[in-house]
Amino acid sequence: MTRPTAEVAASGPARRPGTWRAVAVLVLVAVAALVPLLGPSVALRGTGEAAAPGVGGIALLRGVLFAALCVPSGELFVDRLARRLPDPPPERPAGWAVFAAVAGFVAALGLASVVSTGNLVPRSLADIDVGGLYQSRDGKLALIEVNAFLLAGLCARSRRPAAQAWPLAAVAVAEALRAHPAPEHHPLLGASLTLVHLTCATLWVGGLLHALRMLRRWRGREAGAALLGLYARVAGVLLAAITATGVWSSLRRMPVGTVLDQLTTTAYGRTLLAKVILVAAVAVLALWARFRLRRAADPLTAYVPARAEVAVLGAVVAVSGVLTALPLPIRWT
Repeated sequence: MTRPTAEVAASGPARRPGTWRAVAVLVLVAVAALVPLLGPSVALRGTGEAAAPGVGGIALLRGVLFAALCVPSGELFVDRLARRLPDPPPERPAGWAVFAAVAGFVAALGLASVVSTGNLVPRSLADIDVGGLYQSRDGKLALIEVNAFLLAGLCARSRRPAAQAWPLAAVAVAEALRAHPAPEHHPLLGASLTLVHLTCATLWVGGLLHALRMLRRWRGREAGAALLGLYARVAGVLLAAITATGVWSSLRRMPVGTVLDQLTTTAYGRTLLAKVILVAAVAVLALWARFRLRRAADPLTAYVPARAEVAVLGAVVAVSGVLTALPLPIRWT
């Protein structure tokens, strides 16, 4: 009588993969959080450069903000691709856009509080000068990001979730402008390069994540391979744009004659080198997935390298958060 029935025995082991996946996701999130928290101190070691106060926390908030931008953008992007399929299955995974908007709102609020105190970490609520945000360019951009994530969350809960594309675009524009202040040489060019770079990276990272979630939901149907093939073709263009804008932006901050030295002697250069290595690994995984899509007997075997690609892209997002918080290179063009 104490022997489990066939149904219970069958259901018991079936839960283990889901449990292990949840544990793996938590471990990956914890590791990704450690990158921005510990990365700045490692990158600055021996360079003689001084970082802003609370650089680890700022890098973490930037990483969360970038991830919160990727998730809903990828959902909108892949849902649009899915509508181009001849007969797409009606099942869709539960959206994460609302949770991403909440995370982005909290991260943007934390960054705005730092801006309000003159880029110092506030020690109490009394240190935060909300009114002062309206008096500076960085403060206004920080407020735009806070309000944009709030609006994106409301749009995600509305009957027209596609409307969140507009506030998400506002976040991308604000980030591009923030990264290139007016005293910089040709700030409009720099902001334009950053905007293209950030937009393409957002669609690439968030799009692959949502595409893989849809493949799991569709459970091996042919439409899954077709969707992954559509995404792969667009991802090739996105990767080319990311590479071109990234190289151009890097050369604007590190002249050709100083690149090799600054890649090893400055915190910005070291972090940039780490990001380049990770992106190269992602490109290899993407080529592997595309090879399986075209040559393998079962195109859905591309799911394995694509899943590894998502994990490495998460590390890229974390490193990007560190990159935005570190001191800029010593020499400019």
